[in-house]
Amino acid sequence: MRTLSTGLAIAVALAALAPAAHADRIKDLTTIGGVRDNHLTGFGIVIGLDGTGDDARSPLVKSALQKMLKKLGVSIDANDMKSKNVAAVMITAELPPFAKPGMALDITVSSMGNAKSLLGGTLLAAPLKGADQRTWAIAQGALSVGGFAADASSGSSAKKNHTLAGTIPRGAIVEASAPTEMPRHEVALILKQPDFTTATRMREAIGKALGAPDRARLVDSATVTVSIPKGVEASTLIAQLEAIDVEPDVRAKVVVDEKTGTVVIGEAVTLRTAAITFGSLTVEIAETPIASQPDAPLGKGTTKVLPRSDIKVNEDHQPMRVIGKAATVGDVAAALAALGAKPRDLVAILRALRAAGALRADLETM
Repeated sequence: MRTLSTGLAIAVALAALAPAAHADRIKDLTTIGGVRDNHLTGFGIVIGLDGTGDDARSPLVKSALQKMLKKLGVSIDANDMKSKNVAAVMITAELPPFAKPGMALDITVSSMGNAKSLLGGTLLAAPLKGADQRTWAIAQGALSVGGFAADASSGSSAKKNHTLAGTIPRGAIVEASAPTEMPRHEVALILKQPDFTTATRMREAIGKALGAPDRARLVDSATVTVSIPKGVEASTLIAQLEAIDVEPDVRAKVVVDEKTGTVVIGEAVTLRTAAITFGSLTVEIAETPIASQPDAPLGKGTTKVLPRSDIKVNEDHQPMRVIGKAATVGDVAAALAALGAKPRDLVAILRALRAAGALRADLETM
């Protein structure tokens, strides 16, 4: 017997904690205008692979190896390169602000050919460039790959995790100082999540902490600027600003992941009084094959097996239920839990409540 159910076999997670005031540091809520990371990208060659590299006929690998060996004073015909112990890779890294020559960066190395695994490989020295095509760092080192891949002569294979990308901790050395300048006249605080309420609270908190309400200015929902007084270093002011606590405002939001059946309710979510009814539909199919024989014992014909299916449809009827007004996320969770709804029903109920205007929150589906 096979049972087909329209309900989702999923788990539901409800944030059932009552909202409480919580202050965060400005350092955790914002970034400093003009002070940011820079993406670096490079092309490189990984060697030392145990026959798991790119196809020996790959023109990309042949060309790159030929150029690299030529720089080292070795001349070789590209057609003579037939080893599969080499792989072409792309390298990515982040150049932090105020990075200085000699600093080490973590890098990520990813295969760009048809290699089977980068396990055990070593990256040869490769330049890392920014969007300006300038070399900012040099990468090299042994790869760390969190997995393995093995093939047997019989054709069977075993693989764990992803073996075509790896990392090299501190695998790149910075060659030039990052192009970052300290602010001169004012410090711009950029909110990671723009919000007028949070920005206003931040401006007020800064004015109170500095003892000068006019020092901070609200530009828009994402930016608060603070003037730098004469005789004060920008770095000193930034350190002082980062330590100030601000209570951020949050949007009322419910996040639903239908693939896993996870439902997360934010602390600002509220419910209006609503009446709800829901039901579950279950379809059961039982297959019982039967034998069909000729009517007469000596008659012409053959015995055949014919399929026979019995179908039952069961629908649970639920009475109309009324949920009262809920002011906190704990009340919302308790109200929905009291319905006894399954995950599939809960997702549908939340959408219906949002459409009816009873759920005071944005509904986001992942």
